[in-house]
Amino acid sequence: MAAALSLLLAACTGGALDRLGGEPPPAAEPVQPAQIGAGQVRVGLILPLSAQGNAGIAATSMKNAAEMALAEFKEPNIQLLVKDDGGTPQGAQAAAQQALAEGAEIIIGPLFAQSVSAVGGVARQRNIPVIAFSTDASVAARGVYLLSFLPESDVKRIVDFAISRGKRSFAALLPDNAYGAVVEAAFQQEVARRGGRVIALEKYPLDPARMGEAVRRIAQASSRADAIFIPDGADAVPQVVQQLAANNVNLKRVQLLGTGLWDEPRIFETQALAGGWYAAPDNAGFRSFAQRYRSRYGQDPVRTATLAYDAVALVAALVKTQGAQRFSEQILTNGSGFAGIDGVFRFKSDGTNERGLAVLRVAPGGGQPVSPPPKAF
Repeated sequence: MAAALSLLLAACTGGALDRLGGEPPPAAEPVQPAQIGAGQVRVGLILPLSAQGNAGIAATSMKNAAEMALAEFKEPNIQLLVKDDGGTPQGAQAAAQQALAEGAEIIIGPLFAQSVSAVGGVARQRNIPVIAFSTDASVAARGVYLLSFLPESDVKRIVDFAISRGKRSFAALLPDNAYGAVVEAAFQQEVARRGGRVIALEKYPLDPARMGEAVRRIAQASSRADAIFIPDGADAVPQVVQQLAANNVNLKRVQLLGTGLWDEPRIFETQALAGGWYAAPDNAGFRSFAQRYRSRYGQDPVRTATLAYDAVALVAALVKTQGAQRFSEQILTNGSGFAGIDGVFRFKSDGTNERGLAVLRVAPGGGQPVSPPPKAF
């Protein structure tokens, strides 16, 4: 059964918004709801379509991707009930109530953490599952599944790979924010699980001008470290690494490690980061998806658009193959998982997910594969 689901989802297909669930400014005018498709099975799709700024842009791109998934799936028997939550928990709760009143058997979305909690509360009362997009694992729950790129998965993959390459002693420089707290817990747990040691860990403030003391302490410990983990984005990591070099850290000896936040041009352009390893989805699937998206909509998709595509494709595949039990916990959490645009993934019973990630090496022009993603679990 699971193999069939994976093949179906793969056939129909041809990764920093909400890093930890912050809510965008609400919009003044909600977008009018719409339907996509004419199938018999109704599916709620809740997105912050009228939210201001990047949230609204991402929501529109994800809605387009959902529409594209239906267009590319052979004979989908689903109808998407598109609901605008305006980027607020209250809007998300109302959108979920509307979708359920209209007969939705499953809900896709919303995007933000507090909105996911609001929708989950409504859906659980009706025993309706939710496939949502927040990167905050704390809002996952039984029946509320996160399809997003969770930082915990990045940490597990990069630590496991580093240890497989003989790295045993780790130092870490983490941003002093919610993302850093989540990554720290996952990092400490995974290093211990694999028999490694964290010999030094420091947090730096968001103001780059004030990160010097944390960097100096890590620099002092670096001679005992095989690797230094810096899980942050391009606004901070180049400065952190330059300060490490200024504090006489031998960046040719110690291995630099990162998460999927490294998968962007400003990282690749930083010479001091060359050779660093990071975990991220294999981008081959996204490149193909983006080309098809541009042909259809005349613009580039946001990176998270693939999540909406995969969610709709999965739901369509389950409707096609699994009968009345299509959205049961047993089906949604099958151990073999599913194949999507960004590789294989599977839902855990607690609502979080596991993804098959690649390990890439920082190089001019883009990440170079060091370890390919698994093709199956």
